[in-house]
Amino acid sequence: MSPTRRAFLWSTVLVAAGMVVVRAATPFRFALTPVFLDNDAAVLSALRTALAYGIANEVELVQRRTYQEITGALLDGSVDAAWTCGYPFLQHRESLTILGAPVWRGQPRYQSYLIAAADDPATDLAGLAGGIHAFSDPDSNSGFLVTASDLGRMGQTPETFFARTIFTYGHRNVVRAVAGGLARSGSVDGYVWETLAEAEPALTARTRVVARSEWLGFPPFVARTDRLSEPGIAACRDTLLSLRQHSAGREALRLLRLDRVEPAEPGLYDGIAARMAEMGRLR
Repeated sequence: MSPTRRAFLWSTVLVAAGMVVVRAATPFRFALTPVFLDNDAAVLSALRTALAYGIANEVELVQRRTYQEITGALLDGSVDAAWTCGYPFLQHRESLTILGAPVWRGQPRYQSYLIAAADDPATDLAGLAGGIHAFSDPDSNSGFLVTASDLGRMGQTPETFFARTIFTYGHRNVVRAVAGGLARSGSVDGYVWETLAEAEPALTARTRVVARSEWLGFPPFVARTDRLSEPGIAACRDTLLSLRQHSAGREALRLLRLDRVEPAEPGLYDGIAARMAEMGRLR
């Protein structure tokens, strides 16, 4: 079915439900990467429904394997907005603006976790030298930058410190790699690990948190700065910030285990910026 036909049918359903709206001819394209728990059909469906309710348009969730692909799609206009990471946001801060930051367990922050197998004797990063390490994505703060900058402080790089490194392109995949013995250790988003501990406790039970980073800005929702005045982008921002105000939004937040989405300034990501600066000085 063509996008135009889908949009027409979506409008018909809403009018039948008593919601008189004017919908765009093409869907609003919202991008995600596999670093989140986005391979869960219920989560995807709830998020799409919540966004569509507020934006008053059909929403197409666009999934890509890497942050680089998502950033490229944002910059070239292939997608309208995205849930990304603080690291790629700061890499393109001159072109991107924050639409909102998720609040998790009372604050818009999270930590990077360094994990190992449940029976591994390591008590810190230094104790994991010479093993195989799983990263999530080279443009991920929690899944790469934190550990890489910690190693820089030790006068090391991932290539010199670990026997081998792999990129799994998904935080759940990092946990699986460590739990299954494919890697001795891994760098993972603490929000994802804690959410998995609730949803898949048998998986996380085979791993152990060796170290936690400082609290850092939670991965934000962003859009291109020069498109902020577009009705669809403005509606997306308003929808994200008001998710708690309707049942569809509350269901999406419940499944994502988030409290709400709130306005945020770039300063929230100063901790990530400091680590990026450290890495720049080391090069």
